[in-house]
Amino acid sequence: MNTSDSVRIGDIEIGRGRPLALIAGPCVIETSDHALFLAEKIAAVARGLGLPFVFKASYDKANRSSIESPRGPGLEEGLAILARVREQVGVPVLSDVHEPAQAAPAGEVLDVLQVPAFLCRQTDLLAACGRTGKCVNIKKGQFLAPEKMRHAVGKVRDVGNENVLLTERGTFFGYERLVNDMTAFYVMRKFAPVVHDVTHSVQLTGGAGNVTGGARQHIPLLARAGTAAGADALFLEVHDNPEQAHSDAATVWPLDQLEKLLGDCTRIREAVTR
Repeated sequence: MNTSDSVRIGDIEIGRGRPLALIAGPCVIETSDHALFLAEKIAAVARGLGLPFVFKASYDKANRSSIESPRGPGLEEGLAILARVREQVGVPVLSDVHEPAQAAPAGEVLDVLQVPAFLCRQTDLLAACGRTGKCVNIKKGQFLAPEKMRHAVGKVRDVGNENVLLTERGTFFGYERLVNDMTAFYVMRKFAPVVHDVTHSVQLTGGAGNVTGGARQHIPLLARAGTAAGADALFLEVHDNPEQAHSDAATVWPLDQLEKLLGDCTRIREAVTR
């Protein structure tokens, strides 16, 4: 399979030889003002460290543990909020796409369409996202070996879209435990630039009853390890008040600790690429 050393998202590039990039934001859109607030704060941190930044937030969390859990504002309102972030903060935006019919309207707003891990084998969804011409970020299924992700990349490229990212977010190990295999970055890097989804990797699925639990304390260790292993970007869910987050409260990274974490990883990236 042909591979690209980098992908272009608006004015930034992610890939080999480029600075460590950041994909970050709240797990789910809570309000328009909150999304703008976090985008501005995270963008300021990224600028200070010289990191290319893509703002992420889900307009719909379709795979919540409980039907009663908040899912976000939905496609239409959520895309309007992300368009506002894109215009006012001046950063590319990313969100999850769960159904093929969502791809076209999402592609009119988003700079990156993300295929969730549980859906990474869905041919119609991958092809629909690919046909938008926008960058497609495919999360590796928690149930797949990294080698198998070449098939997902191939489905997007087969419809004429070379702008593909792959994201490692942990593999199921026993019950409710996710483990990062650091060799996965090397393997998947043969197919596309690779992102390390650090905050989802520390999830304990269903570990808090009807919501997902997690081990936030392991995030710095995994972020540093993934950067050293060759990840081209870090994916972090960030919140100014983690305990009150509408989704993944146990694993979102505190906004006031973001600069320190990214500073450490930036220095590791520089050492590895040098």
